[in-house]
Amino acid sequence: MELRQLEYFVAVAEERNFTRAAERVHISQSGVSAQIRQLERELGAELFDRSARAATLTVAGKAALEHARATLAAAAAVGRAVGEVTGLVRGRLAVGMVVGCTVTPLFDALAAFHRAHPGVEISLLEDNSDRLVEGVRADTIDLALVGTATATPDGLDAMTIVSERLVAAVPAGHPLADLRRITLRELDAYPIVCMPPGTGLRTTFDQACAARGLRPVIALQAGAADAIAALAVRGLGVAILSESMAAHYRDRLTARVIDDVEAPTRLALTWRNTHGPAVREFLVHGRRAFATSDPAAR
Repeated sequence: MELRQLEYFVAVAEERNFTRAAERVHISQSGVSAQIRQLERELGAELFDRSARAATLTVAGKAALEHARATLAAAAAVGRAVGEVTGLVRGRLAVGMVVGCTVTPLFDALAAFHRAHPGVEISLLEDNSDRLVEGVRADTIDLALVGTATATPDGLDAMTIVSERLVAAVPAGHPLADLRRITLRELDAYPIVCMPPGTGLRTTFDQACAARGLRPVIALQAGAADAIAALAVRGLGVAILSESMAAHYRDRLTARVIDDVEAPTRLALTWRNTHGPAVREFLVHGRRAFATSDPAAR
């Protein structure tokens, strides 16, 4: 029994005509008839009633049809699986990361993926989180590490890497440095140094302020935590950062959790689908890299 015989059998069963089936599988009618006769001899039963104008299934033919379809589907699945593996040899993977990213496990995952699949061309795009998310939705980016105010952006899958409270960070001598707790209303009296709109951290901060009817003065904006901290150290405003970001500058800035911003800001790896083998393979390396990394390195 051969797969082509099952293919011809299914074609005749669905077309109910040997001539149309032959046209469908692109061989002669006599070739289709001969192969089905051979299949019937192997099975020991006639599959079609040929006495009428239309080729109708016999009882044996009806019993065989679904099994024939399942066999052909399984064979196609084998072909797709092999095609996916060979596709990884020469493929592409577009990865996005939020501006100012210093999350080393992402780089570890990229390196591990490259070692495992050196033939895959990797492209890395740096942008604001909002634009990266739209790129993933539009399939111009396969995966992206983004800041987000929600656990999972609409229409995407996500793996949360970091979930932290927002903090206000100020240099020594600033009036807020001596407070044990800081609220948004207390921050409202000072200029703010923060990330630009379109970033997860900024979205979390803006939403919390809007919920309380506050409109803080965003004096300066920067896409990298280093820049925000450097501006705050020089007295140009109160830095709004996440807890782990602020920890890097504890020798220069005093950080306090903003008491009434309960919603965390998140860093998440996002993707839309895993149809492509490169995406699935990268997620394996990504999960491993983030699971085994030192949180301080993020």
